[in-house]
Amino acid sequence: MNRLMKVLGLAIILGGLTGVGFAGEKVSPYLKAGDFSFSIPEAVSKVKAALVGRGFEVVGEYSPEKNEDLRVLAYTRADLKKIAVGLKDRGALASVLKVGFVRKNGTVSVSLLNPTYLFYAYLGDHAEASRKELEAVSDDAKAAVGSLGKGLTPFGGEKTPNQLKRYHFMATMPRFNDPVALKTFASFQEGLATIRRNLDAGKGNT
Repeated sequence: MNRLMKVLGLAIILGGLTGVGFAGEKVSPYLKAGDFSFSIPEAVSKVKAALVGRGFEVVGEYSPEKNEDLRVLAYTRADLKKIAVGLKDRGALASVLKVGFVRKNGTVSVSLLNPTYLFYAYLGDHAEASRKELEAVSDDAKAAVGSLGKGLTPFGGEKTPNQLKRYHFMATMPRFNDPVALKTFASFQEGLATIRRNLDAGKGNT
């Protein structure tokens, strides 16, 4: 009995530490807006209009593997960019958010990459420091995409903010704040030009 109480006590302590400052908040990576009868172009158009109406800028879209049944919409906003690029180490990766569209069996599923999940994973403690501003971005993005249906349904599991800030896929693999340097270039322009040239040539099976 004493051993059981000790285990339960330890679990409560660890559980409390995991959610410190976040009141036990848990975050899912994806939010589904629903399944709709309109086409992918129609769905994309509706989402674009909703995002622009919330002050977002659509920066691009693409079909993974050139599959017309799949579409990804990328978007950002000035206040998000200001926060993200203010973090020196790859914070800019959090500046672009995405909406996914999948056509199957005559319907189109619309899902949102949860901004809150992305912010904690990419910005770490910086997300906590800018929480109020980032919550405004996240709330507006969710409201825009959620307006297509009856709100948003989370899926894909869930993590606490503290778990996301130290997340890695599995043991021994690097965390986000442990980048692996593949190559060094003399300048940003040289690196960008090299990567674009290799992509255009289809290197690495890209």
